[in-house]
Amino acid sequence: MAAMALSCSLNRYLLLMAQEHLEFRLPEIKSLLSLFGGQFTSNQETYGKSPFWILSIPSEDIARNLMKRTVCAKSIFELWGHGKSPEELYSSLKNYPAEKMALEFLPFEGKVNLKKPQHIFSILEDYGLDPNCIPENPHNIYFGRWIADGQRELIESYSVKKRHFIGNTSMDAGLSFIMANHGKVKENDIVFDPFVGTGGLLIASAHFGAYVCGTDIDYNTVHGLGKASRKNQKWRGPDENIRANLRQYGLEKYYLDVLVSDASKPSWRKGTYFDAIITDPPYGIRESTRRTGSQKEIPKGIEKCPESHVPVSLSYHLSDMFFDLLNFAAETLVLGGRLVYWLPVYTPEYTEEMVPWHPCLQLISNCEQKLSSHTSRRLITMEKVKTFENRDQYSHLLSDHFLPYQGHNSFREKYFSGVTKRIAKEEKCSQE
Repeated sequence: MAAMALSCSLNRYLLLMAQEHLEFRLPEIKSLLSLFGGQFTSNQETYGKSPFWILSIPSEDIARNLMKRTVCAKSIFELWGHGKSPEELYSSLKNYPAEKMALEFLPFEGKVNLKKPQHIFSILEDYGLDPNCIPENPHNIYFGRWIADGQRELIESYSVKKRHFIGNTSMDAGLSFIMANHGKVKENDIVFDPFVGTGGLLIASAHFGAYVCGTDIDYNTVHGLGKASRKNQKWRGPDENIRANLRQYGLEKYYLDVLVSDASKPSWRKGTYFDAIITDPPYGIRESTRRTGSQKEIPKGIEKCPESHVPVSLSYHLSDMFFDLLNFAAETLVLGGRLVYWLPVYTPEYTEEMVPWHPCLQLISNCEQKLSSHTSRRLITMEKVKTFENRDQYSHLLSDHFLPYQGHNSFREKYFSGVTKRIAKEEKCSQE
């Protein structure tokens, strides 16, 4: 009975989704509804690729808050009726409770004000997803009151093309906002990026009112020095840095600091500091995977310099990098805080067991973005559900997840092996 009462108290809304980053849409909407006190409730079994989603949301305020954040949805409507034909739509509208309507029942009476309308109503028709096979009649027809639009314009206004300070791996603006939403970033949070690069992920979090900080092992990137990434520009200018990027968007007040630091040797005191850790670790493709070490750690057979206290740069295996990252998140996130990161995979060998695991972290979502025919990266979102204890530091090494994931240490070799084979195949085809 309680479940039925809850269902009756929820209003139905039609969410019009963007047809981009399809796998990321559902986790984003679920995360944002959770952030604003709602719960993902729907009669639809699956959404698949459809841009039309029918959701049950507790209030219009939650619906509006959702649209103030989402970059995956275009618009939301209070759904008054729908059907597979005009007759079904009319029947559905007649059954819509009159007390829930903003106006008297159809047909509307009175003058229509197109310049300053009090309410906007829309009819949306679903003709399927194949532009080469459009049916004569729509699959579904929806009618509803427009509530709000999403934040799709952020993708353009924060475009990397317009950004002052960029690098070889600066994150796409749309994906940056999706990551912040998956991380449930909100006002006054503290968000950390241990592989900060040029700070693209900090910008998205700061836009939502979070205070941001980060670290990176690359001294030149942190300080905005060295060669420029843009074409026709040799060296970076004096004001090309992460702080200047936030200043460009009026977000400098949210900038805490960025430090030169090695992610394999965190310099933080023990404690819970961060509400979210959002990051894009290097995969060894466009940016090298490095950590600091000593001469003693250099493998045998490689000529060593005289012993020195000065750290040397060593290779940082991907499996070590991600397990260090999970341990760091388990130690420093507040309970309920989220870790959002990209995991590169060699597609032919990928299984879900390869996603790193930790006893303090619960997997929330796992979304794929294709990089090539044989590689992809997966956006992993995890939530801290247990207080970290010293015994948790190595417990994940005992799990079945550790050995399969060690195969990702050769991701770089497999990536370039696939590229070489593709080029060879294209050259062979061009010669025939």
